[in-house]
Amino acid sequence: MSVSLPLQTGFSLHALNTFGIDVKTRYYLAVRSADELQAVFADEALLSLPRLMLGGGSNVLFLADFPGLVLHMCSKGMKKSGEDENHVYITAAAGEKWHEFVMWSLENGWGGLENLSLVPGTVGAAPVQNIGAYGAELKDCFHSLRAFDFQRGEVRVFERADCHFGYRESIFRQEKDNRYVILDVTFALPKQWKANLSYPEVANTLSAAGNLTPSPMDVSRTITGIRQRKLPDTAVMGNAGSFFKNPTVSQATYDDLKRRHPHVPGYLQPDGHYRIAAGWLIDQCGWKGKTSGRAGVCETQALVLVNRGQATGEDVVRLSQAIQQDVKRCFDLWLEPEPVFV
Repeated sequence: MSVSLPLQTGFSLHALNTFGIDVKTRYYLAVRSADELQAVFADEALLSLPRLMLGGGSNVLFLADFPGLVLHMCSKGMKKSGEDENHVYITAAAGEKWHEFVMWSLENGWGGLENLSLVPGTVGAAPVQNIGAYGAELKDCFHSLRAFDFQRGEVRVFERADCHFGYRESIFRQEKDNRYVILDVTFALPKQWKANLSYPEVANTLSAAGNLTPSPMDVSRTITGIRQRKLPDTAVMGNAGSFFKNPTVSQATYDDLKRRHPHVPGYLQPDGHYRIAAGWLIDQCGWKGKTSGRAGVCETQALVLVNRGQATGEDVVRLSQAIQQDVKRCFDLWLEPEPVFV
């Protein structure tokens, strides 16, 4: 099939990254089907260019204009794709907004994704870093996805084991040269739903409201409220949500931290390690609400770096490096950024 590619040149990415960094790309293509990706693969000149996939632009920090081809996933569609004795299967196209997809699933009576309510970005970007929030991760309900493989020039199906999910990690983040472009994602939602209230703030908020048997929608609304109180709206102040990963440490390191800093928040992981709250570490170093040049740290959540107005990617990087150095000096822990630097 011959597909005409409506490429745009010198395209501004200002509105396509939630940090609001004003950069351009050499070429831009709004992708709505695998046929367009196949046409890119068949074009030797386009295939040789540096390639970047964009969804909602909520996990990227641009440091300069992009010299290659940006593939912006704009495909739409959500559906129930099957069911069995234990699960309902739902599928969404890569270009769907993640929160809208979560709300659609809840409005249809299917629980399972509620703890990931109001996470920014798109469905297609969500598996890349195995998004997580409030005691849940995408992999908990993940079933499979379809992705275009730019090395083979074909669509491949990835089951859960194929994705190599880890803490904010997957094969799609690890693979070099942006080999895979996710087309759609399928989730297996449990018919026997049970509320995940492992995150204390969620459990305490529901308990304080007298809600001891919350529905999936109750959990979603509670988490949405917490996020809205803590996190700045990207439409008002540019940011990429949590900028740093929570560092994971051994039992011995955690015990040593607790001895030196009795109030350090640590969360036991299934493998016996502890995850330390990066926002607390940053706050203890005095960074919450501070401004450095045109970038700053959110007043309500120290884990969020913000664009105070016309910040460049380099402004944000300089601020993040200063924070990393302070946390290293105070706690001997190194914070790893979540966004991809481009």
